[in-house]
Amino acid sequence: MSHGIDKVALAVFAALFLVVTVIGFMAARWRRAADIMHLDEWGLGGRSFGTFITWFLLGGDLYTAYTFIAVPALVFGAGAVGFFAVPYTVIVYPIIFVFLPRLWSVSHRHGYVTPADFVRGRFDSRALALAVAVTGILATMPYIALQLVGIQVVLETMGLGGDLPLIVAFAILAAYTYSSGLRAPALIAFVKDGLIYLVIGVAIISIPHQVGGWSHIFAAASKHLAAVNPKTHKPFGSLALAPAGRWAYGSLALGSALALFMYPHCITAVLSTRDRNVVRRNAAMLPAYSLVLGLIALLGYMAVAAGVKPAGGNAQLAVPELFKTMFPSWFAGVAFAAIGIGALVPAAIMAIAAANLFTRNVYREFLRPGATPAEEARVSKLVSLVVKFGALVFVLGLDKSFAINLQLLGGIWILQTFPAIVFGLYSRWFHRFALLAGWAAAMAYGTVVAYHVPVPGKPGSHFGGPTATAPFIGQKAYIALTAFALNVVIVVVLTVAFRALRLPEGRDATVVDDYVADAGEADVRDLPGLVDVAGGQPAPASGSPTSPGR
Repeated sequence: MSHGIDKVALAVFAALFLVVTVIGFMAARWRRAADIMHLDEWGLGGRSFGTFITWFLLGGDLYTAYTFIAVPALVFGAGAVGFFAVPYTVIVYPIIFVFLPRLWSVSHRHGYVTPADFVRGRFDSRALALAVAVTGILATMPYIALQLVGIQVVLETMGLGGDLPLIVAFAILAAYTYSSGLRAPALIAFVKDGLIYLVIGVAIISIPHQVGGWSHIFAAASKHLAAVNPKTHKPFGSLALAPAGRWAYGSLALGSALALFMYPHCITAVLSTRDRNVVRRNAAMLPAYSLVLGLIALLGYMAVAAGVKPAGGNAQLAVPELFKTMFPSWFAGVAFAAIGIGALVPAAIMAIAAANLFTRNVYREFLRPGATPAEEARVSKLVSLVVKFGALVFVLGLDKSFAINLQLLGGIWILQTFPAIVFGLYSRWFHRFALLAGWAAAMAYGTVVAYHVPVPGKPGSHFGGPTATAPFIGQKAYIALTAFALNVVIVVVLTVAFRALRLPEGRDATVVDDYVADAGEADVRDLPGLVDVAGGQPAPASGSPTSPGR
């Protein structure tokens, strides 16, 4: 990789970055609220986004800069297994079509801002809500860090080394997120998605023409993947999925699909919508991004055919180097800006979501139960800065490969909140103590198993991959899904035991009608405060007092 600065590409990148910076600060005036010092306003954009805005916001939230780096990098280095991201983003949308409208309804009826708020009200358990909140923050931190890795890779490809440019970029992000809250990434998402569609459209037409067509691309990829990796003494991968890898591939797709909308930043985007039908429409429309993701994955094969040789064998550099090689400098700058801005949108939402979790489920719950809405907003704004710069220190202070491998824990951890959140939306049969025990056991199991997975070619290393041999089936499978199965078994068994022992279940703050309520109906308002999350006092409702599943 050349270390000379590409001044043209850098100028285009800087110009587009300046545009989104201005948009980020101007977002504070967009749909301006009477008082932005309220989590509903700063943290959820006024709970007012419609179908069009939400489509871009969720697209910008789910398809991150690392998606545009990591997916083709995996295809570049290992072949077919990298395409697991495509079926998983197809599987996820029917799942969220079913349960997210229910979460939207109960959250708007009671003023819940985070998934841990719902768990607190549903199961009357401070410990379980804290577990969900802490898990969300833990899983989000390395995810934010990886957005920084994406920006850093782009800066290095343009020849801009050192830490200062990355620090400046994230300082700007922190400033306009602090000022504008969720409105900033919502507006910037329009620019980000437009640039991504433009770059991928040009790449999928232009690059194959330059390298000799699709037949040459697949022939070159097949030859490369069949070669022996000197580190592992095995082939790099295969163009088609090998039978031995099918369990890993399928479990990665399913486990990732179940985990995706457990991440707090995804739920934050959903709760910012104005009614439950917006959620349904987006679940039906978002698969369009899966088509783009499939095209993005093919960039890995194009990099092989183009003869890209990433510095140090770092496959993350494959796509930026491909763009630098195949595009004129000015358009390479546009492509780099698409990746860089693609990091800003999810990083901002992730920081906001993590800050909301801390404020509502740690600060208000345990430190300041009487905190006013303005105080909550101030704390969230400050914590969002801490989260961003914590992620920055994380990236600057640790080996990048470690940061990337640590993100694997994000999926393992966050999937263990699924029973409390999703099962809780349909039934209160599961005992709160059983849910907490299942969460703890699965978190410990998943973390330990992931720790003992070595990086390929580096015996004695840790956190080297997402799969390990699963008990009973004897096949490699996604660790998160194996831990989730353990979680569910423990929850069911202990629920039966705890109910037989008649251990206290706590008081459910929700009623049947809460789960189907929609905008404009009784007690569905934009402002929180209808329920005292700390005290578990129910909001008034006209429906039956019987809880779902009881």
